[in-house]
Amino acid sequence: MADSGTSGEFSASLSSSTLPPPRTRIFKIIVIGDSGVGKTCLTYRFCAGKFPEKTEATIGVDFRERLVDIDGEKIKIQLWDTAGQERFRKSMVQHYYRNVHAVVFVYDVTNAASFRSLPAWIEECKQHALGTEVPRILVGNKCDLQDSIQVGTEVAQQFADTHSMPLFETSAKTSNTQKDGTLDRGSSDHVEAIFMTVAHKLRSQKPLVLSQPAD
Repeated sequence: MADSGTSGEFSASLSSSTLPPPRTRIFKIIVIGDSGVGKTCLTYRFCAGKFPEKTEATIGVDFRERLVDIDGEKIKIQLWDTAGQERFRKSMVQHYYRNVHAVVFVYDVTNAASFRSLPAWIEECKQHALGTEVPRILVGNKCDLQDSIQVGTEVAQQFADTHSMPLFETSAKTSNTQKDGTLDRGSSDHVEAIFMTVAHKLRSQKPLVLSQPAD
């Protein structure tokens, strides 16, 4: 009887050790908006934790990813940042809009034209079967340039409400804290909160693929 008990313990231990480790779910988020609104800087800030020292206009697609913890589960966020110029986007657009889990629309608060372009970007999403069921957020970038703001919060909020998405105003560049202790719209923590808001919305969705376990 003692031998039988030992065998049972060995079997249980063996079964536990041979179970495959959990794989990481991967989600694709596209970041869209006019050229120059700061899409690359926002994605770089989130993935690298700092503002890029030097940037150039995106040609084709920039791709970045980061592993995040959502309520104890590790998920991988892939950020796809496409060129805003039409001549660079035509060859990439079909691939870019395939298997998208969420959309981040970006405009420049100091450039009213970039805000007026948002309906066209929303329409392009519709043309590629990205309806309202796909989580979306609106981001007004470059809030550190207070003296140059052309798009007020109230106008932007009305637009966001009309299209059923939350609005965030921030700056990818600054990392200052406010004297009253409240969250600075231009802080790196705020950029973090923007993309983590999207990540939380993705937990219930089917992932793009399952990657090998994270180290």
